[in-house]
Amino acid sequence: MVDFDLTEEQRLLQKTAREFAQREMRPVALECGGGGIDSTLTHVIVMEELNWGCAGMATGLIGAGLAYLPIIHMGTEDQKKRFLTRFTGPEARLGALCLTEPDAGSDVANISTTAVKKGDEWVLNGVKRFITNGGIADLHVVFATIDKSLGYFGIRAFVVEHGTPGLTMGKVEDKMGVRASHTAEVLLDDCRIPVDNVLGSDEGTAFYGAMKTLESSRPLVAAGAVGIARAAYEYALDYARKRKAFGSPIAKKQAIAFMLADMKAKIDAARLLVWRAAWMLDQGMPMNKEASIAKLLAADMAMEVTTDGDRRALGLRRDHFGLHGLPDEGAQDLSVFALEAEVLGKFLVAHREQAREVRDLLLHEEIDVVHSRDRLLPLHLLVDLIHPLLHPNELGHGLRVRLHAEPDPTERLGRS
Repeated sequence: MVDFDLTEEQRLLQKTAREFAQREMRPVALECGGGGIDSTLTHVIVMEELNWGCAGMATGLIGAGLAYLPIIHMGTEDQKKRFLTRFTGPEARLGALCLTEPDAGSDVANISTTAVKKGDEWVLNGVKRFITNGGIADLHVVFATIDKSLGYFGIRAFVVEHGTPGLTMGKVEDKMGVRASHTAEVLLDDCRIPVDNVLGSDEGTAFYGAMKTLESSRPLVAAGAVGIARAAYEYALDYARKRKAFGSPIAKKQAIAFMLADMKAKIDAARLLVWRAAWMLDQGMPMNKEASIAKLLAADMAMEVTTDGDRRALGLRRDHFGLHGLPDEGAQDLSVFALEAEVLGKFLVAHREQAREVRDLLLHEEIDVVHSRDRLLPLHLLVDLIHPLLHPNELGHGLRVRLHAEPDPTERLGRS
């Protein structure tokens, strides 16, 4: 049974993360534009609070998590001891997951970065794009192919340490939001690494490790979207209570009150989807579909809530937001959340791919129902034949078997 009652430890971590976000993150965000958690549910609670404070700083932190997850899923015990300690303790370092390319995102089989074994070294060549902490991380986990014709089975993962010759930072992205998070290209030009830095073994594909990494990170990303949306909602609610029109706060106007209520309902609904996926992962249950649904709906919800907040609760239009200034402080805060939500959807390339996957999955389930209708067709015809004999006085066939809202042809005849 799903139990969403937080433990005392989770409540304390939630309170601590919120206080840290209030005290340290928000002031820095306005000025400048791990360890120990073994529960995914606890992790998403913390991530919501950190993104409530500043999505940019929180993204930088989760970027390190994206780097150590492949090591956890695929690394040998020796590799875990060598690399995972870099992400823990008071001097924890940054990590970077190098998966996305100019022509490949969550389509891992289409990766073009190559890995060629030469003696006791692997030589990497290629370009990675939109990499969080790219070029500045202490460890880069790079996915490459040893033979593109092998598809998924040719994918391998490599750990490249900072300062390795051949790994350089390319273009740094000038993002609209989440600006406190460093996002850049990673260029690999005859980058040589020892064979001991191949995660797992030379023989096993890293595709499944990549999928497990994306799967287990989706609740964290979705929690970030909930945090951004919650912050925007709180700003909109506070502004609507303070701003007056026709002698009373606009929060008392029915249209604004309904809009704020919808925002709150959607945030809470998205949070429950995130918690469900996190709880299932903690229980060791399959949760790929649930995590994808949570991420899809949370990201779209964050975009909707932030844009509703600035355009309706504040009475602003999107064209008020220019590059050099914003109408007032409340509008500025909300526009930052809107940009953060927009960048969250654009730069996490896998989001739309997952959306298609989820919708395709649900479509296939619907197709299965349609196939069952085809199997029921003989029964459908039998009912149509017998019904008039049992009820000769009825003009219409009221007992037709219609699945998926199949139109009744008699209704069309009646209208014509």
